[in-house]
Amino acid sequence: MMIKKLKLRGSAREIGYEHGSQGKHEVIQSLETYEKLFYGYKNISWSEAKEHALSHMKAIEKYNLDMIEEMEGIADGAGVEFEDILALNARSEIALAGSKGTAFSDGCTAMAVTNPLIPETIIGQNWDWKSTQKGSLLLLDIQNKSNPDITMVTEGGIIGKIGFNSSGIGICFNALITDKKSNEVPIHLGLRSVLNSYSLTEAISKIKGGQLASAASFLIGYDEGNGKGMAVNVEVSPFGIDYVGGNDGKLVHTNHICSDLIKQNLEDMNEFRHDDSMLRKKRAEQLINTSIANHEAINEQSFEEWLSDEFNAPNSINHFKNERAPEHRRMETVFSIIINLSKKKAFLRVGKSVEDKYEEI
Repeated sequence: MMIKKLKLRGSAREIGYEHGSQGKHEVIQSLETYEKLFYGYKNISWSEAKEHALSHMKAIEKYNLDMIEEMEGIADGAGVEFEDILALNARSEIALAGSKGTAFSDGCTAMAVTNPLIPETIIGQNWDWKSTQKGSLLLLDIQNKSNPDITMVTEGGIIGKIGFNSSGIGICFNALITDKKSNEVPIHLGLRSVLNSYSLTEAISKIKGGQLASAASFLIGYDEGNGKGMAVNVEVSPFGIDYVGGNDGKLVHTNHICSDLIKQNLEDMNEFRHDDSMLRKKRAEQLINTSIANHEAINEQSFEEWLSDEFNAPNSINHFKNERAPEHRRMETVFSIIINLSKKKAFLRVGKSVEDKYEEI
């Protein structure tokens, strides 16, 4: 498996500095990818992107000063400007929110299975995005005395992404493209806040009430031991949150807004792949329901099969590049992760199922 693992210890600034210095190559790779991407999507230069990112500073300062320290540490460690790192962490707001034309989202297919279907709580997803970002992936093992220990897969320079913590909280993420955003806290910092949480209540308190600048789907699992676990799917937005999906022990989310409440305030702009997103969601639900109907044991191996599914390729759950799409929109599965929160174990595959197998991280 091609992924650099970093052990980050100490204060927020020390954690950031190690991220930036040990992961300098990956940070530079992210900067190159997003400079092209912002130009491809929005026709904006990197200096304009940095200006956009700075509009979130006031909100971040009020929200969590440690996050600013960590981003400053990354910039120092990688030898780049603070605003470069801020722009990476606000990349969803810059590239995907306030969109008036067609756009393209990342995050792709996320799934959870928990009680009453199985005694454990398992979440997982494929992260479909630019294939160049394979070279920017980092596996972070973070220990900071004021927060739970975190295991997270991220892109170089971005301090919040997909992973789980020592308190039994885990998160998967799907981007949503909408016509509105605010100058509040960028989505990726919201992801990190969830992973900084000791309980589900604490995690939700950090993302509700319009605290986040743009819309996204946060699939959050929580297991406190002894077979007591649950998963919730929260669509977050600048106008507040809504829970989507049922209480029957299974959840699936892709890249379109499911909440009627959220749609009252935002327009879903994911025209380019709305059918793709809808069909992947239906296919993922079909796979889970088939396993249930066949009385199969549902475990990490089930998730491996579901996340490797190639039905309706290239727009399958295991996503292939669509060569007919414009270059900056050719997305594919960059990594796939399965997190068993009951066992506090995770399995990662970099690339598509044909390229690699899952390994415990």
